[in-house]
Amino acid sequence: MNRHLSEKHLTSAICMMLTVFILLAAGISADAAGEEAPAPSQLYARCAVLMDAGTGRILFAKHGDEEAPMASTTKIMTCILALETGDPDDVVTFSENAARQPEVKLGAKEGETFLLKDLLYSLMLESHNDSAVAVAEHIAGSTEAFADLMNEKAAGIGCTSTYFITPNGLGASDENGIHHTTASDLARILRYCIMESPKREAYLDITRELAWTFSDCGGTNSYSCTNHNAFLKMMDGALTGKTGFTADAGYCYAGALEREGKTFIVALLACGWPNNKGYKWSDTRTLMEYGLASYKNCTLEPEDAGLCTYIENGYITGYPGSKSVKIPVRTEGEPANILLRHDEMPDRQITLERSLDAPVEKGETLGYIEYSIDGFPAVRFRLTAGCSAEKRTFTICLDWITDRFLFQ
Repeated sequence: MNRHLSEKHLTSAICMMLTVFILLAAGISADAAGEEAPAPSQLYARCAVLMDAGTGRILFAKHGDEEAPMASTTKIMTCILALETGDPDDVVTFSENAARQPEVKLGAKEGETFLLKDLLYSLMLESHNDSAVAVAEHIAGSTEAFADLMNEKAAGIGCTSTYFITPNGLGASDENGIHHTTASDLARILRYCIMESPKREAYLDITRELAWTFSDCGGTNSYSCTNHNAFLKMMDGALTGKTGFTADAGYCYAGALEREGKTFIVALLACGWPNNKGYKWSDTRTLMEYGLASYKNCTLEPEDAGLCTYIENGYITGYPGSKSVKIPVRTEGEPANILLRHDEMPDRQITLERSLDAPVEKGETLGYIEYSIDGFPAVRFRLTAGCSAEKRTFTICLDWITDRFLFQ
């Protein structure tokens, strides 16, 4: 590493100039973008988060990591797990446990059967508590086993302060604590549903439906559901959302919006209690409008940064006597969109193996160029070997000497 310090400094300079060029080309310079809207100072919610769904970066937070009950926003996780592990045409039978759940409920009787897909509309449009239990029992055999799946999934997507006990969000506690999340974790869960899950399109189809009518499998009873997510009609580009309320949690909400190539997620906990039902809509609009006004798109591309590295005891062509050979390094990856305020500039960090032992294959990963914003890792491109270098052997050296001195 020490023998190449001057090249390392050059590499950093090249990368910095490259980043500035990209940002200027995207029109995101401090001089060009103008002032952003002021950050929201008056929100009703005790806990609130605005997230860039593209990267998962939190753009604004008010007590974003404070743990609190989340009521029926729990059903976001219930729905995505059912979509990923079940079949929409599965037949689900209501148990006694499901049938005796409190309002809000579908009102099905013990032994009544439904298609799973119909119960997911019941779950997400009307927020029926009995449908949530029926779905959980069908998928995992019991609500306890389903809660284990919920917690496993939450941990897998980076939720560090979430604990599920029920599939419907009704208040519950056990030896590990109460049923809870944070605004930050709730935003992460919704981001997974709409950006990363293999069932994201199915999730969006269900949660964007304004109304759904269905019958039980026996054709005896008919049921109708209406979507209570008023945000779908409140702002252009609204994608999805889920409401929630219990006496302990207050009004809760998680929703997403896509407009002008930007996708935002808002998560709210403890956003008022009865007689304040509209607070969640006011806070959601405030945060979404702040995001739209303050953040602009910037596309980072894997441009060639002019990097190279050295292969010890390697051979490409020509004289094989050198202890090391230099090979070019290429930058690979898909262009990535990030959102930036006018006063933000990504930090760059290059991690590159400056000296490697032969052999090295073309395309082999040698390191990364990583862009971060205030410590959040936003984009990473691979640095790869631009050509192969085989190991320098006695035979290679002998062949070179033979060609050089005996046949010429």
